[in-house]
Amino acid sequence: MECSALTGISPQVIRELKLGKPRTLELQSAHNIVTLAGIEPGASVFMTSVDMDDLGPGDVGIIVEVLSLAIVMKRIVEIGQGSHFEERERVSARIQVRSLAAATVKSASHEGMVRPTTVDVVKACCFHAG
Repeated sequence: MECSALTGISPQVIRELKLGKPRTLELQSAHNIVTLAGIEPGASVFMTSVDMDDLGPGDVGIIVEVLSLAIVMKRIVEIGQGSHFEERERVSARIQVRSLAAATVKSASHEGMVRPTTVDVVKACCFHAG
């Protein structure tokens, strides 16, 4: 199954998603925002705690369904010492997702920070003890 990948996600967040409840996340990493720019609600996305540069065959994560998505820009203006103004902008993505299945990366493709990260994953069918 080929899908977009969100990388560098906290292992704690992934554990919470595995419990089955939908969760809303705010992502600020530029590469994850670029990946989400081409996604629509209902799409399946692979999430992993592995960094984008290290993502490769054998890495594990989860496949989630995107329930809602909003990419927003926040403008911050700071006033300091009389007439000195500093303006900053921050882009972030708020997504609500629900876990579908555990998965392992078969192959990964990322072409830098301005292109979405994509992976070919295999869903985990069963778990073995031991």
